[in-house]
Amino acid sequence: MTEPLFAIEDLHVSVEGKEILKGVNLRVNRGEVHALMGPNGSGKSTLANTLMGDPRFQVTQGRVLLKGEDILSLPADERARRGMFLAFQYPLEIPGVRVRHFLRMAVKATKGDEPSVTEFRKRLFDKMAILEMDRAFSERYVNEGFSGGEKKRNEILQLAMLEPEMAILDETDSGLDIDALRIVASGINKLVGPHMGMLLITHYQRILNYIEPHFVHVLFDGRIVRSGGKELAQELEAKGYDWIAQEAA
Repeated sequence: MTEPLFAIEDLHVSVEGKEILKGVNLRVNRGEVHALMGPNGSGKSTLANTLMGDPRFQVTQGRVLLKGEDILSLPADERARRGMFLAFQYPLEIPGVRVRHFLRMAVKATKGDEPSVTEFRKRLFDKMAILEMDRAFSERYVNEGFSGGEKKRNEILQLAMLEPEMAILDETDSGLDIDALRIVASGINKLVGPHMGMLLITHYQRILNYIEPHFVHVLFDGRIVRSGGKELAQELEAKGYDWIAQEAA
């Protein structure tokens, strides 16, 4: 079997002594989009934050492999340098720091080189054009005064600039109205490609109307209890999560 880009093996995670993840297994290959769905409290955001190295979450068992390397001992910045990216469910404001300055620092920190100002501006404006973003956006302070849709578009702009190998999007559709959702999903679709794997974490099926996953997984009570194609998301939309709870009982 070919080694996957990204693999989660028997992952157990606790928070303040309470076990949240109880043996998660998942494999993502390059070019694949995996949707992870589940009800509130199932462990979705715990998984996302654990994968990027949030110290609040204690891994008690299992491995997380990126290109065959177990990354669990690495801090978050080293995971980013290895090619991982997390789009936050609730992006933070950074008053006084312009978007373009933030992105320049992020590119330097993850890629290890510092392009000239001219090269960076060209690349930034090229990516913004792909995402249909006004150049004036880059002069604003990071997420300060942003609408929900603007915050999520800023996350996707970071994704575009950093060009990770493995992208984790934690409930990117959270808090978006239908127009903002369509714009954000369009941006994601323009960035998905054969060299990137993606784990799209969501509570609702609606974002999957715009981003078509190769696989859908259901996380319930800390475990992936069912996997399938996009039709699984449609079944969840029609039936809700109660039938999953009954099967898992």
